[in-house]
Amino acid sequence: MNMLTERYGNIIDGMIGSFDRILIRGSMSGWNYAAGMTSFLYSQGIPIFDYVQFAQPLTQAVIDNAKRIARENGMEIEYIRKIKAFRKEDRIKKILKLRGMHPGLVHIFSATETCDNYKPWHDKKAGKTYLKPDSGKCLHYYFYFIDEKFGLCYMRVPTWCPFNLQFYFNGHNWLAAKMDKEGIAYELRDNAFLSVEDYERAQKLSDGIRVEELHRALDAFARRYCPVAEKFGFQYHWSIIQAEYSTDIIFKRQSDLAPIYESLIRTAVNSVKPDNIASFLGQKLHPLYQGEMGNNFNKRILGTRIKHQMGAVSIKMYDKFGIILRIETTVNDVSQFKHLRDVQKRDGSVVTQQARMKKNIYSLHSLAGILKASNRRYLEFISTFDDPSRGIKNLNKISETVESNNRRYRGFNFFSEDDQSLFEVLARGEFNINGLRNKSLREHFPEKSSSAISAILKRLRTHGLIKKVKNLCKYYLTKLGKAVITAGLAVKQMILVPELAGIPVFAR
Repeated sequence: MNMLTERYGNIIDGMIGSFDRILIRGSMSGWNYAAGMTSFLYSQGIPIFDYVQFAQPLTQAVIDNAKRIARENGMEIEYIRKIKAFRKEDRIKKILKLRGMHPGLVHIFSATETCDNYKPWHDKKAGKTYLKPDSGKCLHYYFYFIDEKFGLCYMRVPTWCPFNLQFYFNGHNWLAAKMDKEGIAYELRDNAFLSVEDYERAQKLSDGIRVEELHRALDAFARRYCPVAEKFGFQYHWSIIQAEYSTDIIFKRQSDLAPIYESLIRTAVNSVKPDNIASFLGQKLHPLYQGEMGNNFNKRILGTRIKHQMGAVSIKMYDKFGIILRIETTVNDVSQFKHLRDVQKRDGSVVTQQARMKKNIYSLHSLAGILKASNRRYLEFISTFDDPSRGIKNLNKISETVESNNRRYRGFNFFSEDDQSLFEVLARGEFNINGLRNKSLREHFPEKSSSAISAILKRLRTHGLIKKVKNLCKYYLTKLGKAVITAGLAVKQMILVPELAGIPVFAR
């Protein structure tokens, strides 16, 4: 297949695939489900109905820890009263402009939000007392900080038991730190590389994910911002909430990408069907499938975007900064994917087979391969679209004014009566066989002088519609010229005239 990246290789700087946004959940093993918490309380000799009294000192410990961190960094904790009406990212950007991008704590937010909870319950029939799952509201802290390896991150810490954490970072920052270590130069803006010195080496670094490094960092962040687990000797279990993997095709100039992208996205709106979406994502579309599926096209401040959805997975295409064609697959439930892995049977034996992906962070390496393949299939699909970019460039070439030898020659107008008349004459078969001469054209335009015809020939030649025969005052239509004349006549006879035929003409 003639891939899009090969077709436009001369105007593409390079291509890089990397994780983008990653959200991770931290939960304490044994505390992250009601039965486990019930067993813990029993093991500590704590009555189930004293659960609230047990949790309150832990809440105070988290609050005191947040205040201590703020004090040590000389900052105030900013309370957000209306969390849905406040954009934390905008506030962080303003702070970073003044602070800079050096490692360390950036800011602390606090807000009252929904949190996981348990409530004591006594089953009179069974004669058992235990905790039941519940939800409530509690104070949460958002610790925004810049890490040397993971860039700008945040850790969301609730102040109520079971203290489930949420961690965010961006894979592009993770990759940038690796390239810094390897001495690979690059230009990074927000979450996208505008250029990379060595794309091949950078891609190998991106593919060589070391989850152990991430795991150690997560444990350290948890100890720093939520001291509860360490107090009881627990470890957090880290699982994937959401992951995005982007494949970026970086063009050399915005003017190169614009016409290509406009055509791709308009064609994709009408071309991508449900079975195509399933194929991109490596899924099978079952006749009884009841999940969400479809295309969504919208215009944003930054440009246009098309998104294809299938359940908890989606794939989208958009232009980033007008110079990057980004294809990105997002998954909100990694168990929707199946892959080859070790599976333990009930009898204790282990077999290697296709099974649903586990949600723990050690699935990130396999997940990267699956999401990368999804983007690749989408790229292959859009590479089959017809390429109108040359036609757009040729249209601009013939319709714009051209300057030659300090003289300006206006472009051709498909709706101009004079230009249409010229096209009709040039389309005559005799000129295609015998070529054009000043004299032969004057026969069809008797009102024009020889110098006026010469100016027309010069205008046609300057725009590349005719070419001169060497040593003769004779011209032939170029391939572009033939195409322009055909298109110009078709616009009038097949589209414009029929469309206007049914509209009455009103006198002024």
